[in-house]
Amino acid sequence: MPRRNFKVLYVSGEVSPFVRISQLADYMASFPQAIEEEGFEARIMMPKYGTINDRKFRLHDVLRLSDIEVQLKEKTDLLNVKVTALPSSKIQTYFLYNEKYFKRNGLFTDISNGSDLKGSTDKVVFFNIGVLETLLRLGWKPDIIHCHDWHATLIPLLLKTVYASHEFFRDIKTVLTIHNIYRQGVLPYKSFQRLLPDEVCSALHRTNEEVNMLYTGVEHVDLLTTTSKRYAEEIVHNGPKTYGLGRVLEEYQAKFYGIINGIDIRQWNPSTDKLIKKRYSIEHQEGKFDNKKALLEEAGLPYSEGVPVVGVIANFDEFQGADLLQQSMEQLAALDIQLIISGSGDKKYEKVFQDFALAYPERVSVMAEYSDAFFHLAIAGLDILLMPGMIESCGMIQMFAMNYGTIPVVYAGGGIVETIEDHAKASGSGFIFHDYTPESLIEKLNEALQCFHDDECWPQIVAEAMSRDFTWKNSAEEYDVLYRELLEPQG
Repeated sequence: MPRRNFKVLYVSGEVSPFVRISQLADYMASFPQAIEEEGFEARIMMPKYGTINDRKFRLHDVLRLSDIEVQLKEKTDLLNVKVTALPSSKIQTYFLYNEKYFKRNGLFTDISNGSDLKGSTDKVVFFNIGVLETLLRLGWKPDIIHCHDWHATLIPLLLKTVYASHEFFRDIKTVLTIHNIYRQGVLPYKSFQRLLPDEVCSALHRTNEEVNMLYTGVEHVDLLTTTSKRYAEEIVHNGPKTYGLGRVLEEYQAKFYGIINGIDIRQWNPSTDKLIKKRYSIEHQEGKFDNKKALLEEAGLPYSEGVPVVGVIANFDEFQGADLLQQSMEQLAALDIQLIISGSGDKKYEKVFQDFALAYPERVSVMAEYSDAFFHLAIAGLDILLMPGMIESCGMIQMFAMNYGTIPVVYAGGGIVETIEDHAKASGSGFIFHDYTPESLIEKLNEALQCFHDDECWPQIVAEAMSRDFTWKNSAEEYDVLYRELLEPQG
């Protein structure tokens, strides 16, 4: 008997290239397509933020998905839906829109400091109910709703309460993937009381007068995943790195799985990438030099013969390593490198890095805002990608980098080490430091720089990095098994 082609809806607060706050957006840009190749039908829903350009991404209105009623406790708001195909695929992506919630400051995460927006309760409630009401109007019933991070964690609870008796939603299973354990959606309980019926409010996970959205999702979802086996272990058992969720994750460990990320090599391939200056491959690497020169020009730095270009691409917050980077600045300035820092976030870090660039105008550049094209050019043009993040569930940017022959120097926090083999071993593809200190970072970066200046070492590590297989194939197959076990229980 042929296998049934199940339907999966992916719900996320960010999807690249429409909006990118974290590497969740990169995951959403490629994983649904990988799961379709396993025989599932995938669709995506996300908010229609005011920052998303309709014309650029070819969003169009859907007449039958207009004026959808979203019933809140004391009022009814209207929802409209726009749709487009996910770039490089035919996956339908639905954008849920209401001007009051999403036109201005619509993101769930405050880009200025990387934290959860305090005023997000109304947005997240409207969005989560809106997803279910949109499905009703659309008449497309998924077998699984796969939620990502705290922005979608109300959906499993809504299905078990106010929508439990609705025939359309019967037997729909829910999956939650934790990408950022430290972002949990901690919001005031009184705001939920104003918006939701008592049966929902009483089931929210509450500490004093605050609701933890991620904790709530863990308690009510059918299947729980994160993006590497090591990260799954860390956020259950490693004290400070559980960020308060260790106990509940341990309680539900039987339904908790770690599955590593992959990348879409159709979008991230130096031999076919249309966004870089010159294409190249593992066999013909000359084009990488052209991308390096183009990147330096874009960043406003002069080209210096034989000087390695090191890049940091991250949110400016403590979790992504802004504090460690700040502590390391003077030691970085003493090295014979050019440094490009790209990202946004907490304005205090942004100012520190801008001042650093002003002090070393020939050697340091800060790009607080950058395009998708610059992101690709940076991955292609850098010699070394420095990743000072404190904890990383898996990450994808280091996979992009290695695929383009850019060598990562990373901290061994979370699951990132599942994707990189340290150069200390015979077949290394990067450099890993294990003490979260400026001294350890600089020591490991110096190892990378010594390799860079070694005519035998550097070509070998670049070839090793570019030959790694980072496709979604194996991970998608693991999800295939989990999805089918969830939908077709044995016995």
